[in-house]
Amino acid sequence: MTTPTREAGLVRLRKRVHFVLDGGATADWLARLVHRGLIGLVALSVISVILESTPSLAAEFAPLFHLVEFTAVGAFTLEYALRVWCAPDHTPYAGMSPLAARLAFLRSGSALIDLLTVLPAYLSFFTAVEDLRALLFLRLLRFFKLARYSPGLRSLVAVLETERKALAASGILLFGVVLFAATAMHVAEHKAQPDAFGSIPSAMWWAIQTICTVGYGDVTPVTLPGRIIASLTMVMGFVMLGLPVGIVATGFAEEIHRREFVVTWSMVASVPLFRSLEAPVIAEIMRYLRAQSTPAGELIVRRGDVAHSMYFIASGKVEIELPNLTVHLGEGQFFGEVAVLRKTRRSANVRAMEATKLLILDAFDLHTFMQRNPEIGQQIEEVAASRAELAPQERHGDLIDAELRERDNASRDDS
Repeated sequence: MTTPTREAGLVRLRKRVHFVLDGGATADWLARLVHRGLIGLVALSVISVILESTPSLAAEFAPLFHLVEFTAVGAFTLEYALRVWCAPDHTPYAGMSPLAARLAFLRSGSALIDLLTVLPAYLSFFTAVEDLRALLFLRLLRFFKLARYSPGLRSLVAVLETERKALAASGILLFGVVLFAATAMHVAEHKAQPDAFGSIPSAMWWAIQTICTVGYGDVTPVTLPGRIIASLTMVMGFVMLGLPVGIVATGFAEEIHRREFVVTWSMVASVPLFRSLEAPVIAEIMRYLRAQSTPAGELIVRRGDVAHSMYFIASGKVEIELPNLTVHLGEGQFFGEVAVLRKTRRSANVRAMEATKLLILDAFDLHTFMQRNPEIGQQIEEVAASRAELAPQERHGDLIDAELRERDNASRDDS
């Protein structure tokens, strides 16, 4: 039978594993080590799969390729199992039961890619070796695991998801142009070149390679109407290929603008904590701040997570869901510095009430800044300490009561 103490220990361990795998890589040496190790293993595994397809290299370095494959499969299997175990601590699944959170994670795209990347190794126990080459593409899916560690790739995936309807519409339109071009060429050229344009399906090969501006040259029109149709088709090809490129480019620019915006001098200077700082100090702290735009309703901070950042509200409003109280914060206010300075866990959920722009100062950068500027570090400590002495109705900007209780409880548990 599991005791409450053991359950609490497992929960803390699960949160720590989640933090190492999915968050705080800039502030935690173990998280940085794990992330870099997984990225290196993904790259090594993909290179190994590519080189192994060369018969001479496969024969000469077979033991090395097998070692890389076994190491990768073992590491990725362990990673997959740990991610399933930690799913209840993943922010998108906040509020779900542990079972529901794990089932939701198993249905996610990233979990499916994680599963497919190790599936070939386990299928090899039931499939003849000669048939495994058909599963090479599954092993190469490991390349897409890099999207988990690349903000740029994650943004691109988000754009493709957001613009999927527009991209589908452009794909339908492209197919329509191919169909009409092939039909017109069939009518114009079927007598002159019955082998190439004797049917609409045969003419579609020419239409596809012409619209895609490939033009292999194996099929070309010889009649005047056919050449006119080909000229129009080539022009339409440039137009049609530019359509999805424009959709993705515009969506990507909007996604980057939504996620990150320019941190301006006035934005930093308007924060009460920084208002009294000298100009050179404000210029320095701008180097450490990173920006994030959060849509309405999105969870910013989750109760129980390790505190690795403090947040300043540049614009918008957030709602702090304390155990017995709900607090609303607006522009110029901030939250999270007490938990960062005292190294405790988050004690409340923080959710954006409307589209909100945040300035984020990671714990590692905060401590670096405080070490390089001892007088400013002392001021930040004094602000955090003074908040704990305020009357409850005057406490604005952080999760003071609950976070200090969390710190005191953690100290008692350690003792």
